[in-house]
Amino acid sequence: QVQLVESGGGLVQPGGSLRLSCAASGSIRNINTMGWYRQAPGKQREPVATITRGGSTTYADSVKGRFTVSRDNAKTTVYLQMNGLKPEDTAVYCCFAVFLGYNYWGQGTQVTVSS
Repeated sequence: QVQLVESGGGLVQPGGSLRLSCAASGSIRNINTMGWYRQAPGKQREPVATITRGGSTTYADSVKGRFTVSRDNAKTTVYLQMNGLKPEDTAVYCCFAVFLGYNYWGQGTQVTVSS
């Protein structure tokens, strides 16, 4: 069993930055891929960024060059550095982790980009 807790969301002006964190706890040895999805009001959930245990990353086209996903050395915390935020980045951001073939999800953190 894996528990995920996100932090770091909030309100930011366009062009600003935020850093999201997601810490895993529980039976967390050898978590494989971790990453982030987001869901905006009235829209489907979409992948934002992923990072494997080996450090390979993927990004949605809409965030390439602005967002950076990373993990700590223990491989149990995943971060999302978001720069150059735009109003269309407003969404609930959820982290996920793949462990022993199962997907685990955090509760989500709200990111609002508005002037």
